Amino acid sequence: MNELVSTLNGLVWSSALIYLCLGVGLYFSLRGRFLQVRHFKEMIRLMFTGKTDEHGITSFQALTMTLAGRVGTGNIAGVATAITFGGPGAVFWMWMVAFLGASSAFVESTLGQVYKEKLNGEYRGGPAFYIERGLGLKWYAWLFAVVTVFACGLLLPGVQANSIASSVNTAFGIDPNVTAAVLAVLIGLIIFGGVKRIAHFTQVVVPFMALGYIMVALVIILLNIEKLPEVVMLIIKSAFGLEAGFGAIVGMAIQWGVKRGVYSNEAGQGTGPHASSAAAVSHPAKQGLVQGFSVYIDTLFVCSATAFMLLITGQYNVQAPDGSALFTGIAGVAAGPGYVQTAMENMMPGFGNAFVALALFFFAFTTILAYYYIAETNIAYINRKVKRPILVLLLKIGIIAATVYGTVHTATFAWDLGDLGVGLMAWLNIIAILLMHKVAYKCLKDYEQQLDEGKDPVFHPEKLGIKNADYWLDESVVKQLAEQNDKLASKKGTQPQR
Repeated sequence: MNELVSTLNGLVWSSALIYLCLGVGLYFSLRGRFLQVRHFKEMIRLMFTGKTDEHGITSFQALTMTLAGRVGTGNIAGVATAITFGGPGAVFWMWMVAFLGASSAFVESTLGQVYKEKLNGEYRGGPAFYIERGLGLKWYAWLFAVVTVFACGLLLPGVQANSIASSVNTAFGIDPNVTAAVLAVLIGLIIFGGVKRIAHFTQVVVPFMALGYIMVALVIILLNIEKLPEVVMLIIKSAFGLEAGFGAIVGMAIQWGVKRGVYSNEAGQGTGPHASSAAAVSHPAKQGLVQGFSVYIDTLFVCSATAFMLLITGQYNVQAPDGSALFTGIAGVAAGPGYVQTAMENMMPGFGNAFVALALFFFAFTTILAYYYIAETNIAYINRKVKRPILVLLLKIGIIAATVYGTVHTATFAWDLGDLGVGLMAWLNIIAILLMHKVAYKCLKDYEQQLDEGKDPVFHPEKLGIKNADYWLDESVVKQLAEQNDKLASKKGTQPQR
C-alpha cells in the first residue's frame, strides 16, 4: 500500500501540477490587475461587515471556517518537511504560491457564491455546484464531489491527527492510542451538531490560536533579530540555487515549496469555496475578496512564523534526494512538529514544547472539522436529487475512523495519503476555474463599478449575462437584497438603486 500511494503521488504531483499552480495564479493575478494588492484594504474591511441570517453565516465566520481548514499541521509540520526536503528556498516558493494563490482563492470563492444553493435550510456551494451550473458538466461535478468526499473524509484527516499524536507524545508522553480516543470523542460531539456549531466553534478558536502562535514566534524572532537579514537572504539565495550548500536541490525547493504551499493555504485546491458559499452576502465578490485575504493569513503570517523560528534558531535538517545530509542542525529528530518543539523549547525552556503541542492540537483539530464540513457539502450535492441520509452517517463514522487510523500509524504514510487527496482535488478544480474565471472577473468589475458609484454592491446576475445563478433570482432573495439597498439609500439620503 505504501508503494502504491507513493507511486500515485509521483504521478499526481508531477512537474505539470507544480507549474499549473504557479502559472494559473500568475495568470489570474494579471487578469485581475493584482487585486490581492489593489483591494487589500477592502479585504480587511469586508471581513467585519457581513451579517448572518437563518440560512447562512457571516463573512467572518466563513473566513474562520476556511482558515480552520487552511491553518493546520501544514503550518508547523508541513513547513518543517518542506525545509527538510527542499531546503530554506522552499519557504520562498511557499510565499509565491500564497501571493499568486490569493487571486485563485478569489476566483474559486466568488464562483462558489455565484452558483450556491439553499439546501435543507442552509447555503451550500463549492466546485461541484459551479462545475455543474457554470460548465454544464454534471459528470465532472460528480467526479469532483466523489473525490472530495474521499479526500477530505478519509485521506486528509490522518495527517492532522498524526501530527497531534506526535506533538503531545513529545511534550507530555501521552500514548497515541489515548490521543486517538480523545480526538474521536471531541470530533463526534461537534460534527453531530451541524454547520452552525462548527462555525461558532471556529470563530472563537481560530483567531485565538493563530494570533497566539504568531506572537510567540515573534518573541523568538525578536530575541534573535540580528540574524533575520541573514535568514531572509538564505531563503532567497536558496530559492534560486545561489546558496552553495543547497544549490543542488533548487528543483526540490520549488517542488516542495509549491506542494506544501498548496497543502497549507489550499488556494486553487477547491476547499475554500465550500465555507465561503455559506456566507450571507449581497455580492459574490465580497466573499471572494475575504477569502483572498485568508491565504495571506495562512502562509505569509503563520507559515512564515514557523519558517523564521526554525531558520533563525538553526533547528532544522536538510537532506538531498538520495538521503544524504546537506545540513544537520537537529540530529535524531524526524521532520515534523519535533523541529518546532525543539526550537521553542531551546528558546523558552519549560514552555516551548508544551505550547507547540497545544497550538498544533487546535490547528489540526479545527482542520479536521473543516474537512468534515467540506465532505458533507459534497454529499449534500450528491443527495440533491435522491436522498441518501445514510451517506452523511457513513461520513461521520468514516472521518472519525480515519482520524483514529492516522493517529496511530506512521507519519510518512499519513502525509502521502494527504498529498494524494490534495493533488487530485487541485487538478480537478484548477481546470474548472480556468474554464470559468471570466464569470468571477465579471463579478469583480461589477463590484468595483458599484463601489465607484458609492453603492453597497448588490448582485444581479441577469444584468451581467450570468446564467443558472438561480439562488440570486429567487424572489425572497431579491426582496431581501432590495430591502438592504433601500435601507442604505435612506441612510445616505439618496434614491434606492434597482
